[in-house]
Amino acid sequence: MGTSELPASKKFSKEAIAKAAKEFQKLSIERGEWLQDHNISKVIRNAPYRSGKIIVEKFGFTNYFRRGAGLYFNRKDLVALNKELKEKNINLHDYVELLEDQAKFQKYLASINLSKGNRKHYKIPEGLQDINTKPYSPPLEELVRDEIAKLMEEYAKFDLSEYISLYESKTYAYFKYNYSFDRYLKPELKKYCKDWCFKFNYANNALKMILELKAENKE
Repeated sequence: MGTSELPASKKFSKEAIAKAAKEFQKLSIERGEWLQDHNISKVIRNAPYRSGKIIVEKFGFTNYFRRGAGLYFNRKDLVALNKELKEKNINLHDYVELLEDQAKFQKYLASINLSKGNRKHYKIPEGLQDINTKPYSPPLEELVRDEIAKLMEEYAKFDLSEYISLYESKTYAYFKYNYSFDRYLKPELKKYCKDWCFKFNYANNALKMILELKAENKE
């Protein structure tokens, strides 16, 4: 601020500068230059409630500040982000739901895998040792690829794109749940689509692990 160059009688204290900054911040908010995270939908129409954290973490949005318990985002940069999302055909609400669905699926996978934790909140019984089994070899890559190919044939044959979206270069399936229409969707069709998504995601996750193991073995 250059206050160090002023005579003592005209210098601004750090407290005064901080107070002025807060007042300027407050006026900027009142003028609509900054939007709190629960108002982001005023610019990005399909943004879910309080999607600020996702915007920061997934899109590297940096022009924001924290005031109390709220996050405030620069309106101009939100407009620019909204424009690019439209150009890339990204619905923010659907993207957030996709992230939540992926997190649930990974949580399920983690629940059926052996724990890799290294905590010491346990006691191994005295004399218990030399009990070690190796997991069975992964399935042949061709078997998994064949299952994925058959599932994709079903996807095309039964026109499942009406109910299922494919993301991540068509390696992750997401059932298009719609609460407003759910009552009118045949239960057997809903179950079939959910089962299809699980099989598809499971197979693609297995294929990913097989390819990772092959890459490790080459090293």
